[in-house]
Amino acid sequence: MENKNLNFHSKGSETKLRLEDVQRGLCDLGDSLEEKEDLFFKIIEFFPYPIQVLSSNGTSVMINTAFLMEFEIQSKDQVEGIYNIFLDPYIVENGYLESVKNVFKGQTEFLRDLKVPFQDIINRYELKIYNTYTMYHDLTAFPIINSQEKVSFVVIIFMNRRIYRAKKSIIQAIEYMTTNWQNEFKISEVAKAANLSPYYFSRLFKNNIGITPYNYYLNLKINHLKEKLCDINLSISEAFTACGVDYHGHFAKMFKKNVGVTPSKYRETNNHK
Repeated sequence: MENKNLNFHSKGSETKLRLEDVQRGLCDLGDSLEEKEDLFFKIIEFFPYPIQVLSSNGTSVMINTAFLMEFEIQSKDQVEGIYNIFLDPYIVENGYLESVKNVFKGQTEFLRDLKVPFQDIINRYELKIYNTYTMYHDLTAFPIINSQEKVSFVVIIFMNRRIYRAKKSIIQAIEYMTTNWQNEFKISEVAKAANLSPYYFSRLFKNNIGITPYNYYLNLKINHLKEKLCDINLSISEAFTACGVDYHGHFAKMFKKNVGVTPSKYRETNNHK
């Protein structure tokens, strides 16, 4: 096997490029996987990001050390040979099954900002983790094709996007805002979700997260609006409506203030990349 560049960085396009290099290198092994299977699994084991390898029927055949550390699982035996992605209720209930099937048909799939069902993981593997927190990952899932042009394995790489290790009340508030981002912001409702008074909650949230609850909500709203503006099937006005705001109201000004360009300019720029 050629000497692949495995010196990873965690910022910008460098990460993306090097992950693509590794994906290409692993896929190259598929041409003679029967001879190089040991090398394939050794690369996975020492990879610096969490990886899970699934067999052609969806059963986990390997998780690497980084995976154990990320999810605080004690033993590989708790997952390998036991977990099957097609039987995972979280995958089915949240609409990811089609993407999973696509990978097993030979496609590469990218899932951004996926909330990890950490409480399900705690319950499934009987983990003793006492501080509540929430994880979000970017996932890259790709097939390893053998010499018979069939999928031998599916590799899933987990990139930690953000993690919350905070008081339970703060996490409850974040979950509430993440779920209700389309609605109008009301500090009383967010504080209620955290079981705190609005005044105390606002101070606690800023001390833990670094910004006010409203600014956190505003960032959520703007990020969703950016995604909608990139959908050419929607007019700009329809993109705003889909996000629960009026294009002719004050939010267009808020968008420009926070993003630096008008909604129409943002759409024009991002649709020509």
